[in-house]
Amino acid sequence: MITPRFDILGQAISDASRTQMLCELMEGRAYTNKELAAAAGVTPQTASAHLRLLQDAGLVVAEKRGRCVYHRLAGPEVAHALEQLAAIAPADSLHRAQQRKAGDLAQVRSCYDHLAGPLAVAMTRALLDRGMLREEHGAFRAVPAGEWLKLGVILPEKPGRQPFARPCLDWTERKLHVAGPVGRLILDHALDSGWVKRHRHKRGLVLTTPGARALEQILGLSCGGLVAA
Repeated sequence: MITPRFDILGQAISDASRTQMLCELMEGRAYTNKELAAAAGVTPQTASAHLRLLQDAGLVVAEKRGRCVYHRLAGPEVAHALEQLAAIAPADSLHRAQQRKAGDLAQVRSCYDHLAGPLAVAMTRALLDRGMLREEHGAFRAVPAGEWLKLGVILPEKPGRQPFARPCLDWTERKLHVAGPVGRLILDHALDSGWVKRHRHKRGLVLTTPGARALEQILGLSCGGLVAA
């Protein structure tokens, strides 16, 4: 039996600067060494050393485009694992402090490639209540319904090797939101339709009035308190 090397992962995420870089990459975009150095408050030379360690741990990959080298998370499974760690790491008092610090970011945001925060949790609850999602043995299964197309989702005819809908524990709400391909499609559709817009925060999103209206019509959500544009 091969023992997982949790010690390597533990070393990789044990430094505050490295965790700040990982949080920056949770948006799903790729960033240069200098951009990540600025986000972590370290020099580019120090950032390079941190990024090499994160690459060795399999958490980050580097891609050269022209003269620049861009860094991104190694994949959605890494983002999912980091989100789960964020959800279980703080104690209750620290959790509340993090919510206050997150501010607008805690309300409507992206988690790598899907929606997160209170809005995502409410949407997931509505999908479950309407029978569009079913929770089975700790997993989600998407059930055919006409509302999916209105959310920009076309369900696959045959199940793939990876789950089409996956539960993700929200780090501020401590409740599940939907991830996987269905989560990615919903976020893409919301951005393309102008339901949400990018916020000044890297992962932050702004729910628009048309977006709130659409979600009310499709899922019966009342999210006026989250509308910012």
